[in-house]
Amino acid sequence: MKNLSLFVAAVALLATQCHSDEPGFSPDPTVIKRGIVGLWMMGQSLCDGSESLPIVTPTDTGWGNYRFKRGVRTWVYGDHVSTPEERPAEQFGFTPLTAKKYGGLGETIANGLADHLKAASTRSDRHRISREKEAPHFLTAYAGQGGRFIDELSDVDQSTDPRTPTSRQHGGGYYQTSLDDARRARGQASSMGEDFAIAALIWMQGEANGGPTGGIVPARWETEITRPAGQLWYRDRLIDYRKNWSNDLTRITGQAGEIPMFTYQTLGPAGEAQLMAADLDPNITMVGPHYMVPSAVNSRYAGRHGDPIHMSADGERWYGEQVGKVIHRVLTKGETWQPLRPQKAWIATDRTSVLVNFQVPRPPLVLDETFLPREQYAMGDGFHSLYGFQIRDAVRAVSAITAVEVESPTLIRIRLATPLKEGATFTLNYGLPYSGRVGTIADIQTGPELAGQPTTDLLLDGTVGDELQPLLAEGALLRYQHAHR
Repeated sequence: MKNLSLFVAAVALLATQCHSDEPGFSPDPTVIKRGIVGLWMMGQSLCDGSESLPIVTPTDTGWGNYRFKRGVRTWVYGDHVSTPEERPAEQFGFTPLTAKKYGGLGETIANGLADHLKAASTRSDRHRISREKEAPHFLTAYAGQGGRFIDELSDVDQSTDPRTPTSRQHGGGYYQTSLDDARRARGQASSMGEDFAIAALIWMQGEANGGPTGGIVPARWETEITRPAGQLWYRDRLIDYRKNWSNDLTRITGQAGEIPMFTYQTLGPAGEAQLMAADLDPNITMVGPHYMVPSAVNSRYAGRHGDPIHMSADGERWYGEQVGKVIHRVLTKGETWQPLRPQKAWIATDRTSVLVNFQVPRPPLVLDETFLPREQYAMGDGFHSLYGFQIRDAVRAVSAITAVEVESPTLIRIRLATPLKEGATFTLNYGLPYSGRVGTIADIQTGPELAGQPTTDLLLDGTVGDELQPLLAEGALLRYQHAHR
């Protein structure tokens, strides 16, 4: 058998398991049981809810969670960005956690995150009045901005450097705002007779540091560091960020120990570096990718749809629930969480199939065709990609796939139309978003106005309900009509 060189796109990447000299993470179970529990978020556009509109959580959900009156987004352009301590005190009272629209910014992960954690931490079947009053009450706060590099969001505050392009000089102060938020939260909790501690740091950044040739760009004025050195740079920088952020916040809150960080896996070179950081630092947990939730293509803002790199409002809320689920399993249940990730791939002895073994959080592994589309792209005698898998040789030629099967609770077999050549090198990709051909567009019409935004109807020839149903369930499409011609 010959091992494959394995690269995985937009999903948990295969990385060498590193062993830190630091002691393993041992969560403090008392932190998440405080009266007011902080969930401190930092990142770029996916964390600030860019184009995640219209919002889906405009009113109190009844779980008893909080945001500041100022909003979940506490750093606001042009509003005390470099002097957060001067922000008016009345903006920092606690109010029920809801989403607020701010220009092109909408839903964040906050409600999905906090409400899921509250449901997991208490009896979710309790009457609304009871659960609103019951501790813990989670307080969410986010102090970042879209499009920012890691050291623009750190204590380095790189965005204030004169070498930063004028269009990106927004005053900085992101990191200091996050620290001041903690001071405000502790003071407000104390005035209510409640204890306050921050249970988790949530990190959603990395795209901005991606280089044009697959490496990492440390700063806007610096040259790209090629792989793998660039990824090692980002790995170490993220670990340092967590340590500094944790240390600075615990000095404010007075809590003991480290505050753990939970990170998503972004598209691009930083994604693998994030997983490498989680493998090296026991206080960083990789939640997983976000490609599986609805994108902002379904968002509607200023008469247009959003960018597929962003998430829809439902996507933000659903991914927030996933983060909340992982935080609960790590902090409350004491699990050592690992996301779905490939561990090994090899070519079968007859070379007509490839086997891939996965780390599966909750076996058995399932190939879902009901809620999610099969992710296929047909070609000749097979598929160019199937269930998101694709195999290419050294010159990028694709090997046709005929089937993908679950061989065991953690093992996938990818069957091929023709045997792979001896002595060749192949790359296995996973997470390709092709959904295949659904039908022929017969007409395009103006749809009804929804939430003040125009929509477009695509009329398809024939009866295509069965083909569209998984896409509708996933949220890739919002509505459809049948057209019979």
